[in-house]
Amino acid sequence: MHRIYLDYAASTPVDASVEAAMEPYFSEIFGNPGALHWFGQEASAAIFKSREAIAESLGASYKEIIFTGSATEANNLALRGVIKKAKELIDLRNQSRKNINRAGKIKIITTAIEHESILETCRDLSRRRRDPADHSVSKSVAGENEDNEDNEDNEDVEVIYIPVSRNGIVDLEKLTAAIDERTILVSVMYANNEVGTIQPIFKIAEIIKNFRENSKQKTNYPLFHTDAVQALQYLDCDVKKLGVDLMTLSAHKIYGPKGIGILYAKSPISPIVTGGGQERGLRSGTENIAYIVGFAKAMELTNRIKNSETKRVSGLRDYLLRGLKKISASRRTKIIVNGDLKNRLPNNINVNIQGHNAGDLLIKLDLAGVAVSPGAACSARLAKPSYVLEALGLSHLRCSESLRITLGRQTTKADIDKTLKIMLKIL
Repeated sequence: MHRIYLDYAASTPVDASVEAAMEPYFSEIFGNPGALHWFGQEASAAIFKSREAIAESLGASYKEIIFTGSATEANNLALRGVIKKAKELIDLRNQSRKNINRAGKIKIITTAIEHESILETCRDLSRRRRDPADHSVSKSVAGENEDNEDNEDNEDVEVIYIPVSRNGIVDLEKLTAAIDERTILVSVMYANNEVGTIQPIFKIAEIIKNFRENSKQKTNYPLFHTDAVQALQYLDCDVKKLGVDLMTLSAHKIYGPKGIGILYAKSPISPIVTGGGQERGLRSGTENIAYIVGFAKAMELTNRIKNSETKRVSGLRDYLLRGLKKISASRRTKIIVNGDLKNRLPNNINVNIQGHNAGDLLIKLDLAGVAVSPGAACSARLAKPSYVLEALGLSHLRCSESLRITLGRQTTKADIDKTLKIMLKIL
């Protein structure tokens, strides 16, 4: 059976040129980059060259690129590292953390549709028992989670979850109102992994910049972090243009290897993994040379074909949408797109197919040779309604009838035609 893969938001196959670039570092160039001899220096040089290339493509300094084991780890380093550094600064000002009352808590602002690695980290930092994906601005209550009651690091962190519109775009007015002198970090993803909606990162950066300039404290806080994992392949990720202080990236979403992520960090943060002091002391552990080289090669290839691939894939997506509309009319089955159609990644379609359970559809499509997803791969096996769709204000039923279809470099018009024929038969 010829199988059609339409779940590129979950992961992508390693490009042949990326695989070729990585291959020597599994056996030929194998030295520990921390060693002083020739073998170590050869490995170290490969890391430095990769770091410089990645930094240049992001408009950053090579010193601002930190390699991690995944985007999840990078997100944890961003949030925990910023909070830890902020608390260290508070201690330097002779303010004991135990004496910070509720009004003096440091604050994180994020959205209700972030990736689980952001939401769960926020939940842990704020010791928050209930589901973090609230549909409105909400506050955590210190001491709520009895399991963590001995963790003093969580006693003085408050998290605000900003809601999104029905189209999946963050409410800028509520975000602006939530920022105050206690806000240490604002974390808003660049593009959503489920519905593909693109957030107004430039506007958010401007809001934060204006607050800093008018702040009585005259500090660099709040810092601005964005999870750009889904955005990297199609959108401009120049950190200076975006105005971000921290940015998370992943290789396996751009045809690179799994198991390697990046945190761009312009501002000082504290480490959460300690040891031998690799990655400027911010992420200890022997560097994964082959994967770092692979990430750099994947970035190079992505940047080279970004414009042409964006145009090609968006054309296929629109073709698929037109086909779904014809099926909707012929089968008298309502097929509705979830999320904003304009501010959206070019390869993403998230559709509600009324009267058809998404799990059942996924199985039928898979048996017919088409791979799609009910939502984020990280939580797909939990068989729970998408918290992202719920945050958009969609009903439980509509969430349970929605599928995510994401296209990629291997997707062809013939694949779309076959998928539409199979969909027509199933419906």
